[in-house]
Amino acid sequence: MKDLRKDYVLDRFVVVPAASNRVESRDIVDGKCPYCPGNESMTSPSVLSLVAQDGMLQRLSDSEDSVVDGWSVRVFESNDPVVSTTSSSSYSDKPLYSEPAFGYHQIVVSTPDHKQGFQNMTVEQWSNVLVVVQDRVRWLYTQKGVTYVAIYINSGISAGAKTPHSHMNIVTFSAIPPIIELEAEGAHRHMNENGNCPACSMISVESSGPRQVLATDNFLSFCPWASTYPYEFWIYPKRHVTSFSKITQKEISDLALMLRATLGGMSKALDGAPFNLVFHLSPEKKNSRQIHWHIEVYPLTGNISGLERGFGVSVNNTRPEKSAEVLGSACRKELASLVGIT
Repeated sequence: MKDLRKDYVLDRFVVVPAASNRVESRDIVDGKCPYCPGNESMTSPSVLSLVAQDGMLQRLSDSEDSVVDGWSVRVFESNDPVVSTTSSSSYSDKPLYSEPAFGYHQIVVSTPDHKQGFQNMTVEQWSNVLVVVQDRVRWLYTQKGVTYVAIYINSGISAGAKTPHSHMNIVTFSAIPPIIELEAEGAHRHMNENGNCPACSMISVESSGPRQVLATDNFLSFCPWASTYPYEFWIYPKRHVTSFSKITQKEISDLALMLRATLGGMSKALDGAPFNLVFHLSPEKKNSRQIHWHIEVYPLTGNISGLERGFGVSVNNTRPEKSAEVLGSACRKELASLVGIT
């Protein structure tokens, strides 16, 4: 059980443990990884276990008596959730405002292989992961109290991961997160003033510019013009679409190729640097302010300064054009090896 505390003045919330909380960490215990096959009892029962067999995908789940064996992707409720559906209904008034941190927090174990990172998973496995994430997004948006579904990866201990075993987090909120709200407001304002989607204009410019990293049939990756971090890059669908849950199987396969090539290339170019990856999606429940959904990747190659923490002004010491040059070269080689071009 955790609380959602609001800043004195700003519309900014922080999740903090409740006074009665016992901090629980379920990472490596006695040399055992809870995300590895055979250690399923160390986690909550799976709500979805994807089993790939004879070219077919089966969606199963654990029962009270048994766990699903031979899974390719496994999803379960986090043992140390950021939010919880069992939160108490206690609130406090301003200026010390807080509310229950209500929501779902699910872990998507992306591969049964403990040593297989996101940068070297097969394209097929990436496709399986994306199918599962899409399934979870659709289900979560049917649940009461879910306004926004956040999907993110912490890869590497310094990036926030509790275990090196590759996994994703899916966390829901009862309100739209501040950054998504700002992005949606900016997109809405641009639409009213210019009559077109700002992301579509961005894609048109970056498709032939010096910041492009890689392009596939359906997706474009590039280092943004005003990159906050060195080697930061974004992945956008080329067609205008606001919902990840509505992309086609063909687009999922193409996105799997894009993610495998870019993360594999990034790992080689940056010596396996830890990273965060986030999905920016539109809220799917009665909201007029939509964004062109996309993925943002932040390699951790340096430290955050007081200027950024205290004033919100970022200093990026690597020009995005140089970042795109380094990443693009590595990612194109990675893509070529994946599709069999030497």
